[in-house]
Amino acid sequence: MTQSKAKKKRLAKQRAGGTDVTKQRGTASFSTHERKTKTKQETIDQTYKKYKRHFQE
Repeated sequence: MTQSKAKKKRLAKQRAGGTDVTKQRGTASFSTHERKTKTKQETIDQTYKKYKRHFQE
């Protein structure tokens, strides 16, 4: 199987005495995204728009 260009570069850097960047992948001591619950008004707006009539007179 052939190696990608990126993998070849990583291996060359590692042979030259560089660090192995693959060990740094996926290690975060904190959450990378933020969870947020809806406010009361957002919940009301969502239900209003969900059941809103499209052809009001």
